[in-house]
Amino acid sequence: MLLFASSIDVVVAYKETGNRSNNVVEISKPMVKVVVVNPSTSAQRKARSWSTSRGRMFTFSSGPSREGKYLAYNGNTLVTAPYGDHWRNLRKICLLGVLSTNCLRESVGIRSDEVKQMLSKIYKCSSVGYGKVEMKSIFRDLVFNVLLRMLAGKRYFGEGVKNIEEAKRFTDIIRDVLEVATASNPADFLPVMRWIDYGGYIKRIKGLAKKSDDFLQGLIDEQRKGLSNTEDEETMISRLLSLQKSDPEYYTDETIKGLILVLLVAGTDTTSATMEWTMSLLLNNPNVMDKVQSEIDSQVGQDNLINELDIPRLPYLQNVILETLRMFPAVPLLLPHMSSRECQIGGFDVPRGTMLLVNAWAIHRDPNVWDEPTEFKPERFQNMDFDQYTLLPFGTGRRGCPGATLGNRIISLALGSLIQCYYWKRISDEEVDMTEGTGLNMPKAQPLEAVCKARTILSKIL
Repeated sequence: MLLFASSIDVVVAYKETGNRSNNVVEISKPMVKVVVVNPSTSAQRKARSWSTSRGRMFTFSSGPSREGKYLAYNGNTLVTAPYGDHWRNLRKICLLGVLSTNCLRESVGIRSDEVKQMLSKIYKCSSVGYGKVEMKSIFRDLVFNVLLRMLAGKRYFGEGVKNIEEAKRFTDIIRDVLEVATASNPADFLPVMRWIDYGGYIKRIKGLAKKSDDFLQGLIDEQRKGLSNTEDEETMISRLLSLQKSDPEYYTDETIKGLILVLLVAGTDTTSATMEWTMSLLLNNPNVMDKVQSEIDSQVGQDNLINELDIPRLPYLQNVILETLRMFPAVPLLLPHMSSRECQIGGFDVPRGTMLLVNAWAIHRDPNVWDEPTEFKPERFQNMDFDQYTLLPFGTGRRGCPGATLGNRIISLALGSLIQCYYWKRISDEEVDMTEGTGLNMPKAQPLEAVCKARTILSKIL
């Protein structure tokens, strides 16, 4: 029986198997056929052709339904809905009504404020000499606060908040959702086992779905009754509730909760994990850290805190983030797709209803594409011409992550501010442990700790 877990062990196993079988792994089970696309040779180019050829571009657009029945409102979310009019409309709502350039511009103050709150929190333990900081929770709290303020106008972590227990419960739900999303459900491959709920898998998912729904419904009810007491003018939920008034049959509470759920689950851990990996790489490569700091000092200075308008003037910082996403993609095995028609990939006849997994981790470490792929070399992006099929940190095509722009803004602003405002060192002479943990987003096995000392700019901005 195939055990599905997007941990590093499974990703490497697929890569090694693919290396011995022309980079396509075909796994046949009693009721399900799975194809895994590995590094970017003929197999990847063939997979690419199916997404670009006229008349074939939707062959692998539809996501398979698994936990979606319970966790994702019967598949009624951007991630789990099959390709069609409803899915297209959900994506349109997300891209134009929530994550549009205009919406991101309106919420720039939220991101700036939360980054400043993060800097202030760190300053309390590092204003005199070097202080020790646990970075995993710092990044998680930052991202969760940004997303919830954009969604519902509420802060959940930091000084003066009243909802910290509620926030901890939901961040635990996010962790558990990512865990069950990567766990093995035997019924996926032997449907007869659905009758007995082998291992209590469905029971656990139903419990998570109830807790998640209670939290999300509470956010909607507060916005509907005007109880959020937010200083932020308009939120994503308030926009969706306005649409609900004009078309209540389509913009149901379930549709709204499905959109919120995807943004929170897909955005919180992936974004915070990328920041943690980036800081870990920089601490292990202090010369790169110095180059980023010099770039910021040269382009922004020590009088004003970095803002989002400064980011395009910091290409080396962007190269560092890209290189981190190459080495530690936010989702090492991209979300599964289901073929809607028969096709062929790398010499394999792929029948309708086949699950396709793209091994981004292996593609990003393919020596045929990347020079010294296991080395951290941000300079590789300086003059490199790469396309969306050799670097896949946020997926690709119609099922690519719609929140990639928002995620990049949060990551760039937060990391740029931390490097501008503090000197950073490892907690000991030993290098930071870069062992990957298990989970859909491949987190660090050991949470990052570092020591830092405030720079002069903090006395001017705090």
